[in-house]
Amino acid sequence: MKNVLIIGATGTIGGAVRQTLLNETDDKLTLFARSAGRLTVSDRETTISGDVTKDADLDKAMQGQDVVFVALSGPLGKFAKKIVAAMDRNNVSRLLFIASMGIYNEIPAALGGGNLNENSMLRSYREAADIVEESDLNYTVIRPGWFTNGPVNYEITRKGEPFGGHDVSISSIADFVKNAADDENYYSHDSVGLNTK
Repeated sequence: MKNVLIIGATGTIGGAVRQTLLNETDDKLTLFARSAGRLTVSDRETTISGDVTKDADLDKAMQGQDVVFVALSGPLGKFAKKIVAAMDRNNVSRLLFIASMGIYNEIPAALGGGNLNENSMLRSYREAADIVEESDLNYTVIRPGWFTNGPVNYEITRKGEPFGGHDVSISSIADFVKNAADDENYYSHDSVGLNTK
């Protein structure tokens, strides 16, 4: 059993990871979001309504955690700096961070492109990934394809390898996060792409 902090718990990916961990593990979850108090929770869950840019809110959320999972949108570089610093302050080392495919220009032309060099929207994802990778944390950066519905069915590519497909199911992302939360050595200090097989 792990204590897992989900930052961005009310979002699509945060919600899917929450349900997968509840259904398939005995982990205890802390759900962190601006409006986390609106969530209906089980006896294995705690909610913290907070702001990811406020050190006091993050410090409160980090207490006793084994794993921090982050699925946010917005100024991700700023958020990553705050989260990494809070983890260092609170001696939490395992970080699982959602970025995006294309941040290393790894999408082959045959898949239609969508890389950083042609899509400035990916800059904040790349900035965040760089901050996480330069940290002293036991991190895994997760770069999913476009989110789809469907069963767990995915392949994993590593940083430096071409991306294998343009989409991936939300349930596949949640399955990868479950495995990475359970095993601190699972793609440790790595950046992985996830796409449908």
